[in-house]
Amino acid sequence: MTAAVARVRAAMRAVAAADRPEIWISRLPEADVLADAAAVDARVAAGVDLPLAGLVAAVKDNIAVRGIRTTAGCPGYGEVAAEDAPVVARLRAAGAVVLGTTNLDQFATGLVGTRSPHGAVRDARRPGRISGGSSSGSAVAVALGLVDLALGTDTAGSGRVPAAFQGIVAIKPTPGVVPTDGVVPACRSWDCVSIFARDLPTAELAMGVLAGGARPWPADTVLAAPPAPRVAVARNLPGLSAEWEAAFADVVERLRADGTQVVPIDLDPFLDAARLLYDGALVAERYAAVGAFVDAHPDAVDPAVAGIIRAAGTVPASRYVADTARLAELRMQAIGSLDGIDALLVPTAPEHPTIAEVAADPVVVNSRLGTYTNFCNLLDLCAVAVPAGTAGDAQFGVTVMGRAFADALVADVARRVAVPADPPPQAATGLPAPRASTPPWPVTAGASAVSLVVVGAHRRGQPLAPDLERRGARWAGLVRTAPAYRMVALDTVPPKPGLLRAPGGAQIVGERWLLTPAALGAVLAELPAPMMLGPVELEDGTWSVGFGCDPSAAAGGRDVTAAGDWLVVLAEAARTRSPTG
Repeated sequence: MTAAVARVRAAMRAVAAADRPEIWISRLPEADVLADAAAVDARVAAGVDLPLAGLVAAVKDNIAVRGIRTTAGCPGYGEVAAEDAPVVARLRAAGAVVLGTTNLDQFATGLVGTRSPHGAVRDARRPGRISGGSSSGSAVAVALGLVDLALGTDTAGSGRVPAAFQGIVAIKPTPGVVPTDGVVPACRSWDCVSIFARDLPTAELAMGVLAGGARPWPADTVLAAPPAPRVAVARNLPGLSAEWEAAFADVVERLRADGTQVVPIDLDPFLDAARLLYDGALVAERYAAVGAFVDAHPDAVDPAVAGIIRAAGTVPASRYVADTARLAELRMQAIGSLDGIDALLVPTAPEHPTIAEVAADPVVVNSRLGTYTNFCNLLDLCAVAVPAGTAGDAQFGVTVMGRAFADALVADVARRVAVPADPPPQAATGLPAPRASTPPWPVTAGASAVSLVVVGAHRRGQPLAPDLERRGARWAGLVRTAPAYRMVALDTVPPKPGLLRAPGGAQIVGERWLLTPAALGAVLAELPAPMMLGPVELEDGTWSVGFGCDPSAAAGGRDVTAAGDWLVVLAEAARTRSPTG
């Protein structure tokens, strides 16, 4: 049995063993899924590079999957999709195999996972608690190990909240970088497609496939967090119990211990923006999306969902204009408070309620859950939600947010605080180790990046490395040049080597960095003499941009080619200077 087919069969057995029918709305025929898996195996055997080869996926039921009725959790709504939404097509093109579509809060209206005619989706480990929503089925399918990854949507926290409750990872990208064609809109201006996985590398790998071709990446996209990022933490955290406050404080201390600079800020403009989404006029977009259907089919819609959508239809245009203007003001205040800040850290949710608590007060409890998520898309932020520990018997998660297009930076900060997901109660066996996400997923998704080879003072830990790091450059590993170079020690401060192509040369150890063309231009503008930018041949025969040296200046340098590595030269010099006993 070939790899993808074996993995899909294992996933099907896990789905049956889990016996959680409320997770799913529609399943593709088993024969079709196995045929898709066999096709993946055939492509791999033919030498096609498939980054997601054989990974098993689920799709939230408000995203079109060919051959399945897209209902958004409302059986009378929608029609059978003639083709996949672009995000589903991209997953399949990269080698993922789709099992079916998952349950959700109807019309993606809710953060609880209980507003569905298909039943409340229960927490993966504590069946009395909610799963979180609206992407409830997708999150629980990943948490139980039934699938490797799942698509969700996230307008106000519908990806991040269930990820936190289920102890898994969710990436909510910069709004607009992932296409939303083929997605039933909730609030079209603020909708995002998100990805769930049990670990960050798998989520990043998938996001690199999903994104691109929608909102373009700017020339100055940041590709990495600095070594000591500045992370904002709110002075005011409303709604958290003492236990949850303690869990969040533990995460902040982990950041400090890791060298992160923690900066207290006032979260009020963020929270004020959050209230505009459902307490203000911006919710009118929900009526624009599905209001006509709700009015025509009152018995088909969950009462809480219907109440929200019908109320959205009564918003006067004047209030919508006023709230849009107010949002612009709050966006300026909130983003302004992040000046000099790399990322913002918040608890993903203030509590993890039970199903009974939601049933007793569905609107109020749901509203509280969006305290730290509702503002994100309104303020044009990207976010990564990760498991960060426990609070009592509940999973505790945090979200790292950043400005638009800081997706790679935010993922790096999230890596510092994330804890591994708990082993799933039910799991498809034989899952492969995820690949490392190098280059970062925005580069895979189309952000411009240049490979820069450095051999001396710009290497990690060396005096000029900050010139690269403060411009968002990403270290991408060690390299060796072709055996065609000389290295000379120049008489400069700080000490630097000069790299020159020369007959009879040797291999020189260096490092590869990734940075945007804009960042490379800025580095070049400050490049100290006698360094020069030029092509460097690597040991595999490929060429990269790299730092060389003016030959006339190199003529007076000391030849250190035999060392083969500038760090070796520095170590030998240090030994020579050290006193002997």
